[in-house]
Amino acid sequence: MKTTDYIAFTIDRLPKGFVFTYDDFITEVKQKEAVIKALNRMAQSGKIAKLSKGKYYKPERTIFGDLQPEQKQVVKDLLEEDGKVTGYLTGFSIFSKLGLTTQISNTIQIGKNQTRPSFKRERYSISFIKQKNIITKDNIPLLQVLDSIRYIKKIPDARVESSCKRFLAILKKYTEKDINTLVRLALKYPPATRALLGALLDELQKNKAAEPLFMSLNPITKYKLAGAEKVLFSAEKWNII
Repeated sequence: MKTTDYIAFTIDRLPKGFVFTYDDFITEVKQKEAVIKALNRMAQSGKIAKLSKGKYYKPERTIFGDLQPEQKQVVKDLLEEDGKVTGYLTGFSIFSKLGLTTQISNTIQIGKNQTRPSFKRERYSISFIKQKNIITKDNIPLLQVLDSIRYIKKIPDARVESSCKRFLAILKKYTEKDINTLVRLALKYPPATRALLGALLDELQKNKAAEPLFMSLNPITKYKLAGAEKVLFSAEKWNII
């Protein structure tokens, strides 16, 4: 099968919105230059779309125009390395998915153990958040919630009061095992995050689970979070003002 035919056949079988590079074809087709030329011709003809240098995707076409790929597809090369999870979407990238805001941001934030400078990829700004915990597929949902609690003041178009109510709804669905894991992970987060999580858990009558958080805090440090006291009865106990 010719290089162009092979690439066209493979792309036809890819799901819409899937991001790929010429490396995805090199294992089967050894002619690197031929692959690059074929992909560029397909991009020029409109069969595929170019995301950034060396990156392409199969667009989903609607009456309103081509849809952009999902954010996870845009940065998937930054989330895994040799099949191992090394990062996860967080911050502005998941606020809306967690029901904390209705706004969709063009900033993609990624949690990683080793961060790097921010950069642009097509219309997206890619930035990184330092994660001190080991990242696994199982704990990513918990890390995303902890990151959101940490950056509660930065959630677009959302008041602290309403965000606290949403966090309570999320935490209420967690199992005892989830809560204990969440607390363990939170111990590597800043004091303000630990304090707010502790107050949220107290509100859900998870006082015992919250004890390690309380013990980890400086008893004279105050945490400014106006509006939290309207939802969390133990805000004063956690020095949240």
